[in-house]
Amino acid sequence: MGSCGSGRGGRKAGVVCPAIAAIGYRLFILKSAYREFEDRLGQIKSPRGSKTQIIEAAINNFSGSFSLSQLEEACPGVSRDIIRRVLRNLKAAGTVECLGRGPGAAWRKKR
Repeated sequence: MGSCGSGRGGRKAGVVCPAIAAIGYRLFILKSAYREFEDRLGQIKSPRGSKTQIIEAAINNFSGSFSLSQLEEACPGVSRDIIRRVLRNLKAAGTVECLGRGPGAAWRKKR
């Protein structure tokens, strides 16, 4: 009673155990929901300028000077090229200044 077999290891052809059918149905629903989730996630785009805002907020959180690598650590998911572009724009605007040359150059906010 309640088992999926006849007790002798045999089963009628074409008959599916209710427990197996229920598991299969639940897996089908989960798989369908996950596909829909992936499709919707692919359609979402970050708003224009959001990475610039992340970089500017990270710069404002530094109390003194900072390096490009420190800024990269503070801004996960933002590429080095975007960070460099934002620093270049902020430098042109007079917001930050570069204190050296090369990859290890220090930067700081202008007062």
